[in-house]
Amino acid sequence: MTELIIETLGSQGDGTSTLDGAEIFAAFTVPGEKVSGDLVGDRLENVKILEPSPIRVKAPCSHFKTCGGCATQHISGDFLADWKQSIVSTALKRQGIEAAFRPTQTSPANSRRRAVFTGRRTKTGAMLGFHARSSEQLVMIDHCSLIHPDILAGFDGLKALVKLATTRKGTVRLSVSTSLGGLDVDLTDAKPMDTTSLQEVVKITHDHGFARVFWNGDIVLERQPAQQDFGGGLVTPPNGAFLQATAEGEAALLSAVTEIVGKSKAVVDLFAGCGTFSIPLAKQAEVLAVESSKPMLDAMDKGWRQAIGLKRLKTLTRDLFRNPLQPDELKNFDAIVMDPPRAGAKEQARQIADSKVKTLAFVSCNPATFARDARTLIDGGYTLEWVQVVDQFLWSSHCELVAKFTRP
Repeated sequence: MTELIIETLGSQGDGTSTLDGAEIFAAFTVPGEKVSGDLVGDRLENVKILEPSPIRVKAPCSHFKTCGGCATQHISGDFLADWKQSIVSTALKRQGIEAAFRPTQTSPANSRRRAVFTGRRTKTGAMLGFHARSSEQLVMIDHCSLIHPDILAGFDGLKALVKLATTRKGTVRLSVSTSLGGLDVDLTDAKPMDTTSLQEVVKITHDHGFARVFWNGDIVLERQPAQQDFGGGLVTPPNGAFLQATAEGEAALLSAVTEIVGKSKAVVDLFAGCGTFSIPLAKQAEVLAVESSKPMLDAMDKGWRQAIGLKRLKTLTRDLFRNPLQPDELKNFDAIVMDPPRAGAKEQARQIADSKVKTLAFVSCNPATFARDARTLIDGGYTLEWVQVVDQFLWSSHCELVAKFTRP
């Protein structure tokens, strides 16, 4: 049996300590705690808490530790907010960057409006859940402290779809999002659709008020448009399109982006998706939205055209990884908004660094690639004025941020 004092919270949410100069990880522990367990490689297993930390709290969900969805429900919210900020701060310091931080904005419990479940047929019906931590074992979920109530209310209908879509030996994947028209459901790895299944899916969709259902990528039924409200523009995203994890997180990001853009009259939105920022910004500025997915831009354009009181919004289909906007293409814009995927925007950041655009709102879901690209921007003459961490992924190690960059 090995005894340790937990020193820090690691980047994945495990407590960490050092033993003979080596870093040791212990799941579900808290900095400051004295613990014991069996040392297996660099991990402490079968952990016992000998002296608990005062920031340890009772986990709100009975599935905690069995379900793999959450890692830090046992730690106080104030500590977690600071920890999320420290993840970003550490990434920046590795690039030699010091930054001013605004207080972390954290989405509340039961606010996650999109989730991916695994479903399996059983003798009596079907089960729906998440995989256990580092395991293929499926943990059945009957409630969740993260997920939006509208998704939880649809569990009976989702289970009915699972029963149709899979065999006793197989599993099906369900991506579920809330929308103004009801739940938006996408089943993959499902059995081939037949006439009987089609009739049942139609009945389930109507009985449970789902907006639309996709089956292995093909739309089965659209009862109502699965619309999202992006600042007054009602957009029906194509299947698989990106949606911010919580409405509260989206609002926090949009508020910060709007503040950064300020009174700019011409804005370019890079990696624009379906218009999370483009459409609201069109209330005060002319916007060019750039995105590699034409279906996303088409959905945005339709939402913009049906909205009232917006300025001109143009779209451009372009792969910004292979073909980033060049400085001469950026010169007519007062501000840039950039929200790349986890890989960041390495090449696009280089072109922005060589441009003369004075203001950049940089939204990121990966502190490491953000810090890398921030280094490029700063070396090109930009100043990082502040960073706002936005935690839409409560009780996990994942966080998002928005940062303000300016140049003379």
